Amino acid sequence: MNESRTIKDWSADDRPREKMLQKGATALSDAELLAILIASGTAKRTALDLAREILDLADKNIHELGRLSIKELQKVNGIGDARAITICAALELGRRRQSNERLERTIIHTSRQAANIFLPQLQDLNHEVFYVLYLNQSCKLVREEQISSGGHTATVVDIRMILKNCLLYNANHIIVGHNHPSGSKKPSEADKSLTLRLKESASLMDIKLVDHLIIAGGEFLSMADEGMI
Repeated sequence: MNESRTIKDWSADDRPREKMLQKGATALSDAELLAILIASGTAKRTALDLAREILDLADKNIHELGRLSIKELQKVNGIGDARAITICAALELGRRRQSNERLERTIIHTSRQAANIFLPQLQDLNHEVFYVLYLNQSCKLVREEQISSGGHTATVVDIRMILKNCLLYNANHIIVGHNHPSGSKKPSEADKSLTLRLKESASLMDIKLVDHLIIAGGEFLSMADEGMI
């Protein structure tokens, strides 16, 4: 590689890579980072052009980008299976990195602290997913786990599985959370019923249900804060 070459000497598809080499990843725009994942353009459009169109699909919002499925990404002419899968895989790695960092014995005392864990996992999804945080006696996070995944409006939750896992992980407290793809934070009657049954079942085993959070986009509702638990 000729180090004396400037970015303008590179092909349009290579310029984001060169810029990253020269200035670091933080100097790149969202579109430039996405263009690196796309790798190359088409006969008429650069990778950066394709990246900008993908961001337009997501209203230029990274959180919305994470909600796009492989099929939705493929609506952009020039984005096939391989490129769409690469983008989705990179976004999933980002989510998993956040998850692994949280498992460094995080202590949870507030609904906001719990929401900071749930939001990256749930806010981008177009279907309901139910998560559980398992805490020890000192309210330190010992495990986080997806229990179920369902449709656009509901998911089935096995209370017995949650309690079995509490014993397996030596958890004394649990915080549960699920998302509402509709964008409404209001708990449904099914949400309230499940919360009550889980609370009562857990108490029989000296396990405390601390909270049930509902995630709606980038916002959340704490049933404990609202006096529903």
